[in-house]
Amino acid sequence: MKAKQRFSDDILARFRDSKGLRIRAGTGTHRFIGIWVVVVNDRVFVRSWSVKPGGWYRTFLEEPRGTVQIADREIAVRAVKTRDKRVRDAVDRAYLNKYNTPGAIKYARDLGSARSRATTIELRPC
Repeated sequence: MKAKQRFSDDILARFRDSKGLRIRAGTGTHRFIGIWVVVVNDRVFVRSWSVKPGGWYRTFLEEPRGTVQIADREIAVRAVKTRDKRVRDAVDRAYLNKYNTPGAIKYARDLGSARSRATTIELRPC
């Protein structure tokens, strides 16, 4: 079985330290947008807050390849839907720990709602 691809330690550190990243889902005409990102056990996770038709999350469901911009680089990624409850719980905690300022905590809590939990995606480098 092929080993899972993983991000380099320096890129993982950027994901951990950054308050967000810019992401473009699919290979079509989508533009880069800013979203929040967390790292759990050296794995990179994102969630959708709005789950709009035609948005980045739904695009990844149809076409799991995309690109992120972080650390002054563009990195090709593959989106993998996460269903594991323990992983989702750890992602909940990571959002609350990372985005804990008075202006952000409400949104971090919203990202722990059932609707947003269902959108948990792991990003892996291509």
